[in-house]
Amino acid sequence: MTTATPAVNEPRTGDSEPATGTTTLEDSSGADSQPATRGKTSIADGVVEKIAGMAAREVSGVHALGGGLARTLGAVRDRVPGGRPNVTRGVKVEVGERQTAIDLDIVVEYGVPITDVASDIRENVIAAVERMTGLEVVEVNIAAVDVHLPFDEEEDDDEARVQ
Repeated sequence: MTTATPAVNEPRTGDSEPATGTTTLEDSSGADSQPATRGKTSIADGVVEKIAGMAAREVSGVHALGGGLARTLGAVRDRVPGGRPNVTRGVKVEVGERQTAIDLDIVVEYGVPITDVASDIRENVIAAVERMTGLEVVEVNIAAVDVHLPFDEEEDDDEARVQ
């Protein structure tokens, strides 16, 4: 079965919906509009997760993202040859047509004010996501799930020597 392609100025009908987890930004079409605004731009949830994860990790006082189990599994995966760090660990997003909401699970360094770190994370994540995607960030919820203690590094080093 074949489908007819609409003429240049005719609106398209019957377009399929974007894949789950994808936001589509509608742009105007027609001869009167600028070429840069013709068509659709889709932003997948995973794109927003990666941007938010990278932006959160850039903040001083953040040791890691993700809860205990996620970090443990991630550490195992990171040690596998050819494995890459998972920048979306500890990041959950909901993406709508024009807005997004972000949830982050963070591990903070011992001694840093958690509320200050959370505020800095919010600023950095909102700026990065809005600049790179054009989506409005309506909220960034942050859960401090653990505190990294100075002697935790020594225990990690001992484990690496035993293996």
